Amino acid sequence: MAKLKSQMTESELLKIYRNMVLIREFEERTAEMYNRGKITGFCHLYIGEEAVAVGAISALHPDDYVISSYRDHGHCLMKGTDPKEVMAELFGRATGCCKGKGGSMHLFDARKNFLGGYAIVAGELPIALGVAYAVKYRKDDKVVACFFGDGATNAGAFYESLNMAKLWSLPIIFICENNFYGISTAVSVSSATTEIYKKADAHGIPYEKVNGMDVIAMWETTKKAARHSREGKGPYFIEALTYRFRGHSMSDPADYRIPREERVWKERDPIPNFARRLVEEGIIDAEGLRKIKEEVEK
Repeated sequence: MAKLKSQMTESELLKIYRNMVLIREFEERTAEMYNRGKITGFCHLYIGEEAVAVGAISALHPDDYVISSYRDHGHCLMKGTDPKEVMAELFGRATGCCKGKGGSMHLFDARKNFLGGYAIVAGELPIALGVAYAVKYRKDDKVVACFFGDGATNAGAFYESLNMAKLWSLPIIFICENNFYGISTAVSVSSATTEIYKKADAHGIPYEKVNGMDVIAMWETTKKAARHSREGKGPYFIEALTYRFRGHSMSDPADYRIPREERVWKERDPIPNFARRLVEEGIIDAEGLRKIKEEVEK
């Protein structure tokens, strides 16, 4: 395993760690507010999956476009939207990033080129395709990163979008956040293949299967994908293997998962594991980690 400092500067590595902690703390606070009745409606948390959004979006240019599914809090925060504006949106307040009209599943911030979370499964894919077409038409030096879950890969819009992206050689990165469950339905009983990347291979789209609990692996893979698309070589597909530590939504107790499975995945928690590497390589000490957490909590 390569040393972290051979890949990024210390400040970049600490920023990545801070962003993962920010998303985790934001989502924990969101759960608390939801349970107190301050936030209502559908609410899907990103706890456990932080390395996917942080690693991938850190590898993009600031003005690249990002589009997500209904589990969109982490992506919106990573694109730079003020956490206070995101939380205000969840509360339905006019000070929210969508003036309180979008809520948890429909975050949007055109100022940051975050073009939304979409509640319809696979609904973001054709929209991302259109944005990528516009980027190519205008000859912009940008790429589009489209995030979606494993369940979306069974929808017709998924196949149509992959086909057209390849046909028109569009600058789009398809990032499948494979957390192994579509609500309570396991991939093994909903998809003819459990290896999602093969669906991209069938369209002739280059792909990579990556450990989505490893933020540096996500960063490296997305950087490679972005370079590919930015150079005019067309779409790229990333299957990120990850795991949500909570239920599908705040109303889901997740009692369909066995305790052993949950224990195994929680041992792969991207935040403490990355923190351990930072300490082992002398980039930060325990006191520094504590200060970052305190700063984020403010």
